[in-house]
Amino acid sequence: MKNLLLVLAFAFANQDTSAQNCASFYLLQNNKTVELAVYNKKGNANGTIIYKISSQPAKGNTTTATIHTNLLDKEGKSVNKGVSNVKCSNGIIMIDMNLFLPQQQTEQFNKAHAKVKNAFLEYPAVMKTGDQLKDGAFNMEIDNNGLKQILKMQIFNRRVTGTEKVSTKAGTWNCIAISYRVNLNIQTGPIAIPLNYNATEWYAPGFGIVKTVSETGSTEIVAVKQG
Repeated sequence: MKNLLLVLAFAFANQDTSAQNCASFYLLQNNKTVELAVYNKKGNANGTIIYKISSQPAKGNTTTATIHTNLLDKEGKSVNKGVSNVKCSNGIIMIDMNLFLPQQQTEQFNKAHAKVKNAFLEYPAVMKTGDQLKDGAFNMEIDNNGLKQILKMQIFNRRVTGTEKVSTKAGTWNCIAISYRVNLNIQTGPIAIPLNYNATEWYAPGFGIVKTVSETGSTEIVAVKQG
C-alpha cells in the first residue's frame, strides 16, 4: 500500500510539472500581447509582428491558445492579420505552421481568401545537442481575386546544434539553437515558384522562440505585455 501511494504521488507531481511548463510559454499565456521586431536580410528594421493571445483552460495535461496576429510594415501600417493556434501537451509545444511563413509571403496574400489545413511544428519537452526533431508540412489553398494558387511549405532537417544565451529588449534567456531547412513552393496553374533557404532559431525552454535568423531576414522578441 505504501509503494502504491508513492507511485501515485510521483505521477501527480509529474502532472503538475507538465501543466506548469505549458503555462509558462508566452504563446499560451492568456491576455498577453507579444511584440516581435522584423528585420530584412540586410539587418534593417522592416516591421513588427504583434501576437494577442487568448488561452483556454487546461484540459488534463493539454493547454490550447488562439493567437491573433497583426503584421505591421516599417511605417507601422497593418498589412496582414490572421488567426493561429498553439497547443501544449505534457510539455510538448505544438505551434501552428502558418506562423513560420516569411514576411513577404504573408504580405503577398493579405487580401486573398485562404483555405488552410492545420499543421503543427513540435518542440519536445526535453532537447539536447545533436537531437533530430520532427519535420513539418503545411498546405494552403489560395483564391487571390479569382487567381487560384497553392502554397506548400516544408520545414525539415531540424537539428539541435547547441546552447546559447540570447538577449533582446524583452530580456535574457538560455536558449537551445535549432537549425532547419525550409522549402516553400507557390504554384499558380502549371507554374511553380520555389523558395528554399536555411534558418536557425533560438528556443528558450519554458518560454518559447526568442529569435530567428534566415536567408530572408530575422525576428526577435522585444516585448511581452499584459492585455
